[in-house]
Formats: sequence, structure tokens, C-alpha cells
Amino acid sequence: MKKLLFLLVLACLNPFCFAQKQPSQTYLLVHGAWHGAWCWNKVVPLLIAQGHKVVAIDLPGHGTDTTPPDDITLDRYVSKVVDVANQGGGKVILVGHSMGGVVIAQAAEQLGLQKVSKLVFLDAFLPKNGDSVSSLAQLIEANLPKDTSRITVGKALIVAPNRKTSTFKPELADILFYHDCTNEDRQFAHQNLSRQSFAPLGTPVRLTDAVYGDLPKYYILCTESKDLDKTLLPTRVKCERVYRLKSSHSPFFSMPFELAALLLQI
Repeated sequence: MKKLLFLLVLACLNPFCFAQKQPSQTYLLVHGAWHGAWCWNKVVPLLIAQGHKVVAIDLPGHGTDTTPPDDITLDRYVSKVVDVANQGGGKVILVGHSMGGVVIAQAAEQLGLQKVSKLVFLDAFLPKNGDSVSSLAQLIEANLPKDTSRITVGKALIVAPNRKTSTFKPELADILFYHDCTNEDRQFAHQNLSRQSFAPLGTPVRLTDAVYGDLPKYYILCTESKDLDKTLLPTRVKCERVYRLKSSHSPFFSMPFELAALLLQI
């Protein structure tokens, strides 16, 4: 409780991040692979302090959601986002981190222009029709210099015997996801990282120009990210603007004020 109050006070006092309040909006925050709603814990109170409604969800099988990971599909992820978005009135801003970019893209296609005001991709997989997380990762890898010594996400996985799910090695998560984060944040992440189903990562999205193509899209590129350099992705899909944060793949931990300020600016 003390930490939450501290963040709220800072949010009100920090002129660099929050110079002017804006009309109330609804943000729906969607985490990436192996993560949960817990990764947004520092950002949520900063947005709320500025008068906005914020919902950070656990996708099926993540955080407090008890869906068996072996049974998870992309459709189940998308249904969760759609259901939560439809519970409130008015439009929502969908924010997707990493894998969550593909989830919010497909959810926006289903929710339509009347429900979604804009899409924000936070160092996320930004798809065209027919893309998947796996295909986009392969596309990025194909454009990187060959370096067999580089630590990749694949090297960091402990794959289940049935090959349906994986867990992430904490010591490699620190390198790939959390290199600029505090030890406290790293330990918090270690305690909460969940098993990840492979099925949603390999499933292509079904998107149309009339809906997804017509929604405003914004990209926040984390320039110090060590999992994958996603610079290529916002060049393939029209974005209203690309912002850059000198951050790891986890600015919600390492740069929460700067991240919240960007979300408020978009």
C-alpha cells in the first residue's frame, strides 16, 4: 500500500511526465508471453492518477487465470480481450506488449471501429493479415546478422515433454527482458512468470483492411531490447507514429513514468 501511494504522489508531482491532464479514456493493457497483468503494476496507478480507467488483464493460463496451459489457443486469448472490452461502455485503447501485439490486433478486428479508438504496440509483434508471432520472429531473425553466440529466446526455454508449452529460464530472462531493471523487479518477475502455450504463437491472424487496417496504430520501440530488434515491424504496417524508448523489453518496470507519459501522449 505504501508503494502504491508513493507512485500516486509522484504521478501528481512529476511535471516531466504529466504536464497536463487529458479527457478520461479507457486503457486495456495486454501482457506478452510468459507474463501476466502483474507486469503493469507500476504503470496502472500512474494512468489512473491522471483520471483514466485502466484494466490490465490476465490472459488465459497467465497470472491468476487457472486455464490449463495445454488447452490455450489464440482464440481464447482474443475472446478474453473482447469480453473485457465489451464489459464497459465507450471506446477502448488497446495496448499490447510483445506477443500481446498479435492478440490486440485480432481482438480489434472482432471489436470493430465502434469499440476501439486506437492500438498501441509496445515493443510488440505488429502483424499484417496472415502473420503470427512465430512468423514475425522468423522474419526478424532472417534480417539479423548471423551470430551463433547470441542468446536467443529459443535458448532460454524449458520445453515441456509434450512440446505444447514452455517456461523461461529466470537467469536468461534477466538478460533478454530485464537487464535495466532493479533486482527487486527481477525477483518479482521470477516469482510470477508463467508457463506459455506454443499454440497462440504459431496461429496466423485474420485481419481486414476495412477494420484493422482503418484503426490508428502507434508503435513504441524499446531501443535497448535484447530479445529481438523490432525496428523492422512498424515499417511493414502503417503507424501514425513510432516512438522510441531507450529501454529494455520491459519499460513497465524500468521506465514506468516515461512509458505512462507516452501512453498519455498518444
